[in-house]
Parts: sequence; C-alpha cells; structure tokens
Amino acid sequence: MHAASREALERLTATLDQGLQESAHTVEIGATTGTELFDVVDVLDSDRSLRVALVDAAAKPEQRVALIKGLLAGKVSDSTEEIVSAAVSQTWSDTRDFRKGLVELGRRALLRSAEAQGQLDRVEDELYQLTRIVEREPQLELLLADRAVSADARRDLLAKVLYGKVTAVTEALALQTVGRVQLRPVEDLDALCDEVAALRGREIARVRSAAPLGEEQQSLLADKLEKIYGRKIAVHSEVDSSLLGGAVIRVGDEVIDGSTAGKLRKLRRSLV
Repeated sequence: MHAASREALERLTATLDQGLQESAHTVEIGATTGTELFDVVDVLDSDRSLRVALVDAAAKPEQRVALIKGLLAGKVSDSTEEIVSAAVSQTWSDTRDFRKGLVELGRRALLRSAEAQGQLDRVEDELYQLTRIVEREPQLELLLADRAVSADARRDLLAKVLYGKVTAVTEALALQTVGRVQLRPVEDLDALCDEVAALRGREIARVRSAAPLGEEQQSLLADKLEKIYGRKIAVHSEVDSSLLGGAVIRVGDEVIDGSTAGKLRKLRRSLV
C-alpha cells in the first residue's frame, strides 16, 4: 500500500476504533459494519467505473461522498455509510489500495466485535486450525484458489466445511478471504491469523511437534520465545509425527528446527 493510502487507512482505523469503543452496542455494530463493508467491496469489484469515480482526485471530496451516499442510502447501516463516506473523502493512491483499505476496515470491525464478546482468542485459534486443515488438504486448497470459479461458489464450498464449527466472526473473515484470494488460500488465511494476533499486540509462533504439547509446555515455550524475540508470542501447535521427535518452530520468516528429522537431515548433509 502506498504512502497516501497508508495515511488514509490509519485515519480511518482510528475513527472506526473510536466509534466502536464509544458505542454501547459494539458487538452488533462491529459485526454489521464488518459484513457490510465486505459487501461494498464486492460491489466495487464488479464495477470498475464506480471504483474509479470514488478515488478520482480530480473530483472534490464532497462530490465523491455525495456519490457513495446516494448509492448506499437505505441499503446499509448508518455506521457503514459513515465509514465508507469517510473513506471516499480521503486520498487514495489507486483503486486497489482503496478496496484493500475497506477490506481491512471490515476485518477490524468484525474483530472488535469478537473482542467485545471476549472471543478474540477463540477466533485466532479457529483461523489457525482452519489454515492447517486447508494446508493438509491440497485438493480443497486448489478448489478455493480456482479463479475460474465465482467468489460465491468458493465461499459456498468453505461455508460447508465450516458449518456449525466456528464462531460467526471466524466464518465471516474466512469466507471474505477465499472470496478475494490474493496469494494462496493458506497464505491469505495465515496472514489473517497474524492480523488477529497483531490486534492484541502479539506475534504467532507456529509449532509442529512430534507429540502433542500440553498447556504448560506451550506456556513455557511462549515465555522462552518472548525472551528471544522481545515481544509477546502466541503459540499455536499441531502434531506432525514425521518429525520423529522434537519440534519445528516458525516465527515470522524465521524457522527454528529442533526436530529429530531435521537433525538427521543435517547429519546426512555433513556426511556427503
């Protein structure tokens, strides 16, 4: 995202957070605003002339606001109309940044709703587990990444996988992500996990271990990693019997391989 767009998004994020924090109905307003912002992005994705008009620097901000208000009147909640109107009054580098900004605002609104319900930990864990499921099922990821299939069809497929298994916020976030795949579905879902953790001032440590880690082990590991990296760490783990023993830990782009399989690979390389 370019500098002008980043500045616009920072201002809008502060406005959104303040509005939700001051509201007595954060859960409902956050959920509604987040969902409706995703719907607005879907409309923009299908109408190039509209999205160009909404970021047209040659038009006055009030003209762009009048245009979007006319389109949204009676179709979305007041909170959604206000944040989208504020968005079109800003300066964006291009239409892609504008749409990306609305997506990020939608995600944040949903996450603030989950936070108000005390569900952020659960949402983070559900998204992590979903990402690992998609990662282990190449055929599922292939179907979710198929751009020849409509966004609605990809969402319907994932909705069937998620039905009755996750919170409403997790489902809304995941369906939006596969509807607008940017990289691979696994990479996009992983990035979403990072976004949830960042909202709480944490970074995720993705751990694959040969045997299940208990709560005490995860807590001790988190403490050690926090001392190494100097920041709060959320440990998410899964079992990978192919490691034979030990664990592989990934924090950001850094990988710590303490597995038996990894040590054997190093030994074989040293003997060649």
